[in-house]
Amino acid sequence: MDTTVGALTPDRDLRGLLTDLLDRLEPWDPLEREHIDSTRRWIASGAPLARVVKPSTPPQHLVSYFVMLDAAQQRVLLGEHRLASLWLPTGGHCEEGETPWSTTVRECREELDLEAVPSEVCGERPLFVTVTPTHGPHSHTDVSLWHVLAADSGQLPAFDQREFRSMRWLTLDEVLGEPIEAMDPHMHRFTHKLLAALDA
Repeated sequence: MDTTVGALTPDRDLRGLLTDLLDRLEPWDPLEREHIDSTRRWIASGAPLARVVKPSTPPQHLVSYFVMLDAAQQRVLLGEHRLASLWLPTGGHCEEGETPWSTTVRECREELDLEAVPSEVCGERPLFVTVTPTHGPHSHTDVSLWHVLAADSGQLPAFDQREFRSMRWLTLDEVLGEPIEAMDPHMHRFTHKLLAALDA
């Protein structure tokens, strides 16, 4: 896999890479299987993959989430997102020709001023895939690949305050105890899959 940040991947190669990532994923539940299958069909259709005009053109596009995980403490970092008014993992939209891992590396620098360190849970591959319509004005559909990065919960990283009001570390049990209405709608499902991966 090309992990060179800033390197552009030809469209055909990028679609092949994404299909390979999906093929390697073991769905957590029927909903993730449905999301993987619909994402595979979307990639094969030749539709544009990246957002080219903010906030919603094309109306469906790729996003890379990266969940900062302190595996020893079983804590993850979530941010209070200004626009969404939800507690979300950090992440961002994939640019044209950019692999999901390259997006993760770039966005980790931009949002947290940190170098992306792959976790032992899944390395540079995503652990989870979701297809989520956004709410509010300029609604669109995010096809999100959830990566897991190794981190130390002993310190709160600097974060982009233009995007997040605040950030906090939560144990995985605390995440599951939070009302899902205050978070990404798939956060509990992701957390259950992450707990299973940590126990494997």
